Amino acid sequence: MNKESKKTVKKSKKSSKKLKKIIEIKKLSKVYDVTDEIKVHALKDVDVDIYESEFISIMGPSGSGKSTFMNVLGFLDTQTSGDYILDGFTSQELTDDKKAEIRNLKIGFVFQGFNLLPRTTALENVEIPLFYRGGYNMKHAHQKAMEMLDLVGLADRAHHTPAELSGGQQQRVAIARSLVNDPAIILADEPTGNLDTKTTNDILTLFSELNEKIGITILIVTHEPDVADFTKRKIVFRDGQVTEDVSIKKRSRAGYNREIYV
Repeated sequence: MNKESKKTVKKSKKSSKKLKKIIEIKKLSKVYDVTDEIKVHALKDVDVDIYESEFISIMGPSGSGKSTFMNVLGFLDTQTSGDYILDGFTSQELTDDKKAEIRNLKIGFVFQGFNLLPRTTALENVEIPLFYRGGYNMKHAHQKAMEMLDLVGLADRAHHTPAELSGGQQQRVAIARSLVNDPAIILADEPTGNLDTKTTNDILTLFSELNEKIGITILIVTHEPDVADFTKRKIVFRDGQVTEDVSIKKRSRAGYNREIYV
């Protein structure tokens, strides 16, 4: 990391000092053993703190480490060394079963391909994490799922299957599903990659509104600068290291002031 990048990282962390720390990462590294002789260093001594109510884009070229970083954050992969603490839970101290439990309770996922069950309704897709969690009867699960669909503006499409929804509507269902367990953080992996420009704007506006109005912490992995411009902070990876960590001063706010969804 160059001197200028170090200064911007320090400034970004200082501005978030008074907020609750959701994620703490220190000297995080991930090495893949391709063969006995070939090792790929996907992450190298990464230090990042993430605070409540942040809205962050994770950028970098292919092979930069951004996807590996997201997978480690989501307990979908395990670091080789270093510390990762999520909302008070230290990853190295957790069993696989405990990681799965925390992943369901603390993390909401949104993917590029929506990942909805094709033969179930929007309502049923949103309910799924509640049944994995347990403690919800059918009535309460329906009620909570409907609240989330209403939050993303799709209450009137609750009983439609994915085939009866547009791409943007399917992504809204996926966002509602990511919110249903009241997670500490949402991890969105290229969430607008399959969407046209107008629908991309609508989805990013929705993320902005959710972040502003209910304070949910959101991380978006993207390779598109226009997508990153919607966020409040940008972290850039290259060769497994953070090369830039800055606040975004001039955010894109197209459509942001519409009185919708919340």
